[in-house]
Amino acid sequence: MRKWFWVMLGVGLIAATAVAQEPRNLGLLKRELYAYVESGSYQRDIAVVAKDAAAWIERRAAQAKPGERFAVVFDLDDTLWSGWSELSGFDFGWNEASWAAWIAAAKAPAIEPVAAVYRLAQRRGVAVIFLSTRRESQRADTVRNLKAVGCAESAALVLQPDGDKRTAAAFKTAERQRLVAEGYVIIANVGDQASDLVGGFAEKTFKVPNPFYLTE
Repeated sequence: MRKWFWVMLGVGLIAATAVAQEPRNLGLLKRELYAYVESGSYQRDIAVVAKDAAAWIERRAAQAKPGERFAVVFDLDDTLWSGWSELSGFDFGWNEASWAAWIAAAKAPAIEPVAAVYRLAQRRGVAVIFLSTRRESQRADTVRNLKAVGCAESAALVLQPDGDKRTAAAFKTAERQRLVAEGYVIIANVGDQASDLVGGFAEKTFKVPNPFYLTE
């Protein structure tokens, strides 16, 4: 009995003194993010996803039957256009005022491989629907940015109502469900966050890389 007691006491002491595995250092992670972009790896990874999306849209568009309303859904920020200058300028920090000012500037540059997928969908007669958690009050600035990157033509620009408290995933899922109920067949859904893509109501999803932040 005494031997067993000392064994159990030893196990308890080990458990009490064990430490959790330390997360990776934030400063080192930021260096990796800069290297990912500056090395060209980020752009190359986006191009791979865009190529896959384009091939799928080409194939499905050729299969359209009379009366079918094919659509492709695109997210905007860090999908169709890049927020890298804003993200890196604030060292990956975020505050609502700077974000609102960046949207108002309407100067986000296109992520060209994804913009090319947009143009392909247009050529193939597939409806383009932009679906973003930008707020309805930011519509005019968002339209200006779409014009600036040459992507102004779309079947719809769906923005989240001001004051809507739903998560990005919940809002976007509900909007895709509504679009399907209206008769669209969403053949592809393109985004940079899992919350852009989860929830169904799309035949196929395409996630462009975004290791910079998380939107749920």
